[in-house]
Amino acid sequence: MKQAEAVKRQSVAGKERYRVTLPVRWKEYRKYSVLFLMMAPGLLYFIINNYLPMFGMVIAFKDINFAKGILASDWAGFKNFEYLFKTRDAWIITRNTILYNGSFIIINLIAALAVAIILNEVRSKLLKKFYQSFILLPYLISMVIVGYLVYAMLSMETGFLNKSLLPMLGIEPIAWYSESKYWPFILPLVNIWKTAGYLCIVYLASIVGIDKEYYEAATIDGANKWQQIRSITIPLITPVIMIMTLLQIGRIFYSDFGLFYQVPLNSGALLDTTNVIDTYVFRALINLGDIAMSSAAGVYQSIVGFALVVVANFITRKINKDNALF
Repeated sequence: MKQAEAVKRQSVAGKERYRVTLPVRWKEYRKYSVLFLMMAPGLLYFIINNYLPMFGMVIAFKDINFAKGILASDWAGFKNFEYLFKTRDAWIITRNTILYNGSFIIINLIAALAVAIILNEVRSKLLKKFYQSFILLPYLISMVIVGYLVYAMLSMETGFLNKSLLPMLGIEPIAWYSESKYWPFILPLVNIWKTAGYLCIVYLASIVGIDKEYYEAATIDGANKWQQIRSITIPLITPVIMIMTLLQIGRIFYSDFGLFYQVPLNSGALLDTTNVIDTYVFRALINLGDIAMSSAAGVYQSIVGFALVVVANFITRKINKDNALF
């Protein structure tokens, strides 16, 4: 009897505690209601644009028949993936994708970090804003326009290099769009010009947030600019560098379609050095109309990218837990 009464009293006490804590929690949620409201549009876009399309992964394992519909189409298993791995170009496109994107990560990091450090030394606010806008401008230009700008430089008939610069150096005009050996250097240069400005702004924002007292103390101790950069700037923005690098590693199997398709102008003579997974799948889709194979390529890229992020983050955590993404 006493045990039953004790259980009853505990139950009543629990309900009372629930009644007391519930309004407190609700007040906490109401306190941040404005932040939740501001977050809602971005969260809704993220769900619609990133998560709902994930149901389309089923297409990669189907033999699509539009008369039956996607869900009613016959299962194909992994046959759609065989197209990527059994063709003679599989090694070429995989090699190009990894090497180009790997070099972009390293080169863009060095270029963007160097420019961010230089911009931080500019004392005039007007000049600093001008330089920031000037550097960021290429990132905002469509890749179609970039392709025509590159063509204006490299055209055999009217290009600036062939008509103005090379004759001054006594060099014969070069058929850039027929010589594949030049494009492993041209594409990284175009990519730096196009994307380094965005990374530069990210790193510059991190550098600006560093407490000036660190530099003042280093100056008093007699440290020069290079020593300040090496011992203060780079160590303090290392977490940002690691996060941006990890995000880029996750997309190492994805290529900028416009860069590899629009800039080389889809020249067949350059396919050995400019063909990557994205452009290869696009050409196959145009020629064969096989949407299931294209979906399989997307799934393959996503899985490999996810695995690379997890592995890179695991290694980062082993080295320094504070620099890890998760």
